Amino acid sequence: MIVETQCARFDSLALEGGASLSSVEAAYETYGELNADRSNAILITHAFTGEAHAAGISHETGKPGWWDNMIGPGKAFDTDRYFVICSNALGGCQGTTGPGSINPATGAPYAMSFPVITIRDMVHLQKMLIDQLGIERLLCVAGGSMGGMQALEWAVSYPEVVRCVIPIATTWRHSAQQIAFNEVGRQAIMADPDWCDGDYYDKKPPARGLSVARMVGHITYMSDESMREKFGRKLRQKEKFGFDFGVDFEVESYLRYRGNQFVSRFDANSYLYITKAEDYFDLTNGTGRLSDAFGRADTRFLVISFTSDWLYPSYQSQEIVRLLRRMNGDVAYCDLPSNYGHDAFLVDVAEQTEIVRGFLDSTARTAKAA
Repeated sequence: MIVETQCARFDSLALEGGASLSSVEAAYETYGELNADRSNAILITHAFTGEAHAAGISHETGKPGWWDNMIGPGKAFDTDRYFVICSNALGGCQGTTGPGSINPATGAPYAMSFPVITIRDMVHLQKMLIDQLGIERLLCVAGGSMGGMQALEWAVSYPEVVRCVIPIATTWRHSAQQIAFNEVGRQAIMADPDWCDGDYYDKKPPARGLSVARMVGHITYMSDESMREKFGRKLRQKEKFGFDFGVDFEVESYLRYRGNQFVSRFDANSYLYITKAEDYFDLTNGTGRLSDAFGRADTRFLVISFTSDWLYPSYQSQEIVRLLRRMNGDVAYCDLPSNYGHDAFLVDVAEQTEIVRGFLDSTARTAKAA
């Protein structure tokens, strides 16, 4: 399936922090066909370094989408049955307006003059896109990690628009540890002399800082067991230590490769803005009362976590599930065994597929009967 990224344009977007953006663009892709009564639409929301290209083979790059093992004919999100949409998040660097976009008021990139954004702002832009596509109600919003935050925000901000949500490997607000990891990444970028206070778009980008930020992040995506199985203490193309500060271990080589690869596809300022949006995310707006947040939610929930995920540990999903059950909410929960850590939602898809497929089937049947 060859797919092309499309672009929706909007005159303005009011932001939660009080600022507004003019001439906003949202990059998106679609898979499958919208049915006659427009009742089979599913929105996929991506993790923080993701993009609109979730499935199929990109016409532009020839590469498969980041969740191609879950979206397509006969897969969990079956495109023979559903019309699937994925858009690049606000603040990103893959076609949606972000700090690297041109500020129409100045003719230059926004850089750090781009206003601080939130998860709610991302969802607001997605709602504008859904409206432009002529879809009054979504069958489902689903995503992992930051995508799960967006799915939860949909249930709270637009409960009348979405029948069910599938938040995977996520949380209703960041813990101190999660904020700390993001801050280390931000400081690595801002400490790079090439960052130039964010004004680097016509200069050398802060590749070293962004690479280190990605290396730190990537460690949190894996588990101790998966790293032990993949690398152990294997040396990189040598039989003994070099007794220097070059690459000795396979895991060092892997992290450097991941960091360097990331620099070629992601914008450092987008990293700053999007991680800050994650840290600000709190469904309760600071009150800590989840019951108030979900008070209007007339939505089915399928919450999924993974046993080896230490970045977004299972207890954070269980907090959501316990609250919804106390409120007699329609919620199903699965804590899936996996050795892959946080990355499990992207790679460990066999059990995930069966659970998601069954949940969507029952939601679609309920929608038809209503």
